[in-house]
Amino acid sequence: MRANNKNSARPFLKWAGNKYRIMDHIQDMLPEGERLVEPFAGSGAVFMNTDYSEYLLADNNMDLISLYQILADQGEQFIERCARLFRSATNKEEYYYRRREEFNKTKDSVRKAILFIYLNRHGYNGLCRYNSKGGFNVPFGRYKKPYFPADEMFAFHLKSTRACFIHLDFAAVFRDLKQGDVVYCDPPYVPLSKSSNFTTYSAGGFDLDQQHLLAQLAEQARQSDVPVLISNHNTHFTRKAYQSADNIKRLQVKRFISCNGSQRKPASELLALFDAQVA
Repeated sequence: MRANNKNSARPFLKWAGNKYRIMDHIQDMLPEGERLVEPFAGSGAVFMNTDYSEYLLADNNMDLISLYQILADQGEQFIERCARLFRSATNKEEYYYRRREEFNKTKDSVRKAILFIYLNRHGYNGLCRYNSKGGFNVPFGRYKKPYFPADEMFAFHLKSTRACFIHLDFAAVFRDLKQGDVVYCDPPYVPLSKSSNFTTYSAGGFDLDQQHLLAQLAEQARQSDVPVLISNHNTHFTRKAYQSADNIKRLQVKRFISCNGSQRKPASELLALFDAQVA
């Protein structure tokens, strides 16, 4: 199936490192295949803007995967319940912190998914961040009128008939690859500085040893005729880690996560393709 379906479907989640703005580059480099496998599901931007017969979206963040599973299953009913938390009365600091505390305590998976949408759109910069105890700790965002992504959520629900969403570590995902798969990896990026490290999107973070492991798994998959495309910051570390890639594309991407708009300058990123071996 074609990888380069030039759609323009925005993700319904705000997300650090959202790939929506560089989709043209990703689409141009993704090989053809039957199933797109994403070990780091993130916002689902690549899922929504490609055209494979099947999809496997995995992530180590159970809250994220649970949200995707519930939206896929319940559709409009779930979207309507989420919409109730997008009113002027709910866009207040005290209310936000009560809902954040509820999110961290509730065992009700559907309620937690509803709160995930609320926190994502009302929290600071759309961050998804947890403390060392696994508690969601993003502060209130102070937005005038947070946008409710009803259309984007419904589009995701419709396309989810082609997808499987699983809570799984990236290394385990690589162990279950098969012929016809194409892998796109958007791991937590190698930080450009100590203050720009956003790897705590799930419990445990993502360190340099795991970055090395990902590069090794991509090389192994390539040798088994499964192509792998990885995105990351363009640094000395990543260039060395991906030195065996068949194609590396460098690009400048404007940052939308800085707290100071004047400091949101272009950052250098790269896309490294470990292409399948040609017989």
